[in-house]
Amino acid sequence: MKKKITIAIDAMGGENSPKKNIEGLNIFLKKNLNNNDFFIKLFGNETILKKHLLDFNIKSENIEIVHTDSVISDEESPLTAIKNSKNTSMWNSIKSQVDGESDISLSAGNTGVLFVISKMILKMMNDVSRPALAGLWPSKKGMSVVLDLGANIECDEKNLIDFSEMGAALFKSIFPKQKPHVALLNIGSEEIKGTEILKKTYSKLKELNSEDNFIFNGYIEGDQIMNGDSNVIVTDGFTGNIALKTAEGTAKFVVDSLKRSLTENLFSRLSILFSYFPLKKFKLKLDPRKYNGAIFLGLNGPVVKSHGGTDAVGFYHSIDLCYRIIKGNLMEEIKTNLSHLNVGEKTN
Repeated sequence: MKKKITIAIDAMGGENSPKKNIEGLNIFLKKNLNNNDFFIKLFGNETILKKHLLDFNIKSENIEIVHTDSVISDEESPLTAIKNSKNTSMWNSIKSQVDGESDISLSAGNTGVLFVISKMILKMMNDVSRPALAGLWPSKKGMSVVLDLGANIECDEKNLIDFSEMGAALFKSIFPKQKPHVALLNIGSEEIKGTEILKKTYSKLKELNSEDNFIFNGYIEGDQIMNGDSNVIVTDGFTGNIALKTAEGTAKFVVDSLKRSLTENLFSRLSILFSYFPLKKFKLKLDPRKYNGAIFLGLNGPVVKSHGGTDAVGFYHSIDLCYRIIKGNLMEEIKTNLSHLNVGEKTN
C-alpha cells in the first residue's frame, strides 16, 4: 500500500489562529474529497482544536491532533524562543519529520523563529552551505519560483548555484509537466554587466545547462521577472526581498487605484457592469493569497512558511502547496540536481 502524504501543521501559528488555519484546512478537504492519499497532523491545544473542527463540522479519518501546551508568539526573538520551544506546536510539527511521522511542515508563526528551529532540527543537506527562502510569483505564462527572498543577505557564487539547482528542483516538483528555465537577476542582460560573483555564477550555470536539469536563460532584469520566459529567478536574499516587497506594494497600489477610479462617480460605477468578468479575472491574477507560502530549501526536509496575516483562503493555498511539493518528490528532485552539480565539479 502506498504511503500517504503526511503534512504536519502548526495549527496555533499566525494571526487569528487556530480558527483561520482550521477553516483553511476545511477548504483543502472539500477540494480534495476524491483524494485519499494525504494525512494531516495538527499540532496545538487539543481542546481548542477539537472545538474548531466541530465548528466547521470536520470529521475525517485523515486528521490527527497532537497536543502541545505552548505557542511561540510573534514578539519572541529566535534566541529566547528556542530556550522554551520544546513543547510548542511549531517545534513539534517540525520534529515530526525527524521522527518519520510527517513529510513536510507548515506554519504561519514567527518567521525568524521558524527558520532557526527548522535549521536546528532538520539540519542542512550535504553539499548545501546555506538554506534559501523560495516563493511563487505570477507571470504572463503561469507561475515562477523566485529565490532567495531574504534568508541570506550576502551570497557567493556557490550559494547562487545551489539556489539555482534547488529552485529548478522545486519548480519541477510543483509543475512536473514544465521545464525549469533559470535566470540570474541582474542590472542588465549583457554578460559583461553585474558583480564578479554574478559573472562567475553565470559561467558555471552555462556549463550546467541541460535539458535533463534546467535550461539557463542568462541574466534577467527586474522588469522581466513576470514575463514568464524564465520561471526560476535566482538572486541573493537582500535583492530578492526588496524585489518581493516592491512587487507586493506595486500590486496593492494598482488594485487600490483601480478601485478608486471605478467608484469615483456614477459613470465609472456603471462601467463596472460592462467589465465585471475581466475585472474579476484581473483581481484573481493579483490575489496574493494564491501565492501564499514560502519554502525553506536546503534542509533535510521541506518547511513551508505561510504569511501570518493571511486569511483562511491563503492558508488553504499553503496546505495545497505542501501537498503538491511532496506529491512531486521535492527532496528527490533536489538530491538529483545536486548530484548533477557534483558530477560537474568532478569533471572540472
